[in-house]
Amino acid sequence: MSTSPDPAEPTLHRFASFDGIELVWRELGEGRPVILIHGFVSNALTNWIRYGHAKAIADRGFRVIMPDLRGHGDSGQPHDAAKYPPDVLAMDGAALVDYLGLTDYDLGGYSLGAHTSVRMVLRGARPTRLITAGMGLAGIENLKTRDDVYEAAFDLDQEVDKRSAAGKARIFMRQTGSDPVALRGVWRSSVTTDPAELAGISMPLLAICGAQDVDHREGAEQLAKSVPNGTFVEIPGNHMSAVADRALGRTIADWLAA
Repeated sequence: MSTSPDPAEPTLHRFASFDGIELVWRELGEGRPVILIHGFVSNALTNWIRYGHAKAIADRGFRVIMPDLRGHGDSGQPHDAAKYPPDVLAMDGAALVDYLGLTDYDLGGYSLGAHTSVRMVLRGARPTRLITAGMGLAGIENLKTRDDVYEAAFDLDQEVDKRSAAGKARIFMRQTGSDPVALRGVWRSSVTTDPAELAGISMPLLAICGAQDVDHREGAEQLAKSVPNGTFVEIPGNHMSAVADRALGRTIADWLAA
């Protein structure tokens, strides 16, 4: 006797991206689709499901679609550098939208997920609304300013101070079971964005950031002001703790429902 999936539990799905790499997404709820992309060294379970954000949004009548990025979570983690061409995450995002046949949907992400969401829009994605959480204007324009931190974290033969940014990144890598070779490929695939391009983002944009996020708080407010229809909302926490604060899911749900 077959049983229907529990509607309160996310369902797991797989598809082949543009180059055949298998990518996974999780889904919760029914209604208007909203794609939410997790941050670097994280995954959908950690970013969106564990702390109740996906449920808060689904409970307001949304179909929450949460991919694991290439090189992360349960998605493919190839070691071949050729599998990480420039802007590959945005290309994967476009492949998912095409695979699901979405035409009227919302899109957003946290940290690298916010960067990826913006890159998708600049490459032609047309969500009705856009959410950028945990990422400021400088990070949207250029992630390369963090190269030293992450390249040190990826090199496991290099000793790093556990209290340093690279040390903390390496600890998070262990906590999420991440593959440093795959993460290096993902990181090096990022591209810079001309600030002038951002002014062309015409859909409503919600920029969210933790009040104590010293790297992105000011830039998130600047990002909201740099687009024609931007809104900035501050929530409790720093870059890491804001992800665990239920205010993140509530803020997104309230904005989408409004």
